[in-house]
Amino acid sequence: MTRKPATSLRRGWTTGACATAATKAALAGLWGQGVPNSVEITLPKGEIAKFNVVDVQLGDGWVMAGIVKDAGDDPDVTHGVTVFSRVSKSTGGLIFRAGDGVGTVTKAGLPITVGEPAINPVPRSMMDQEVAAAAVQYDQPTDVEITISIPNGAEIAQKTWNPRLGIKGGLSVLGTTGIVRPFSCAAWIASIHRGIDVARADGLHHVAGCTGNSSERVVQDMFNLPDHAMLDMGDFAGGMIKYLRRNPVDRLTIGGGIGKLTKLAQGAVDLHSGRSQVDFDQLADWMGDNRLRNANTALEAFEMAGPPLADRIARGAVDAALTMFQGAAPKDLCVVVIDRAGNVIGQAEIDQAEIDQALKVQE
Repeated sequence: MTRKPATSLRRGWTTGACATAATKAALAGLWGQGVPNSVEITLPKGEIAKFNVVDVQLGDGWVMAGIVKDAGDDPDVTHGVTVFSRVSKSTGGLIFRAGDGVGTVTKAGLPITVGEPAINPVPRSMMDQEVAAAAVQYDQPTDVEITISIPNGAEIAQKTWNPRLGIKGGLSVLGTTGIVRPFSCAAWIASIHRGIDVARADGLHHVAGCTGNSSERVVQDMFNLPDHAMLDMGDFAGGMIKYLRRNPVDRLTIGGGIGKLTKLAQGAVDLHSGRSQVDFDQLADWMGDNRLRNANTALEAFEMAGPPLADRIARGAVDAALTMFQGAAPKDLCVVVIDRAGNVIGQAEIDQAEIDQALKVQE
């Protein structure tokens, strides 16, 4: 995960906000005196946002307008894309369509029904409100078909969770506030939640949360797990476990490098280097080896103490996760520790009987 810089960061706009602004501009062209150069929309929390309109296209009974997405200083893969909205008269009611580069939902567990365009509920609601307001302003019926498209969206979507979540053909139109906040922890955790929802809806009994690509590949191969069983946990072990407490699965595997999993073993819920640190004194106490107090990294401590330290860290991470589950742990819990080369250097696993016993001890 990219570390947040110390300087002030510029926020941006979600694809949902851009789609809404494009829709408002296109409606003005369809019903009014032409597409304006810019539009203002009201975001879900009442803030007014202004967008410049680009790439207007006109046809027989339809108008399309684009908005270039500005994600601010967030490392968003959709920064700079143009979000288009094409509006036309519908056969009845408000209808959403997935145009080029916008995905279609193919798996249950997401907030949108299977077969529908991957346009999330809040953006749909925002566009619905703009249609209603424009219909009153221009004295038109609200029977409108809205087609959202994002050129190159299918290619960009390969860099997102969409293929794993069963969203095929392109990107999702997302956003709950309309605002992209740089390096948003909430957005990452929300993605973890959606991954869990999809896995459960598909009847999966085993999911894995990993800190990065290397550990994900190792764990997936070890247990022969499908892509949508893999949760991009990143640094947010606590956020993943908290959601699994309320939305349980039978089996959970946690994988990661020795540094991050040491912090988990020592009780950290956020494994980011800026928010938690390895306690080398505790490592020394665990192993009865005072050399570890002077280690600079968990990997250096492992090089001093050898495989027993990695196994102790794995078991400590299991115990810490059990504590975070607060009595709602899965039936099987496993932690896999890897080195930088992707080799498994430590592992611990407990089943239901051991979990029950461990919980009694914790009480």
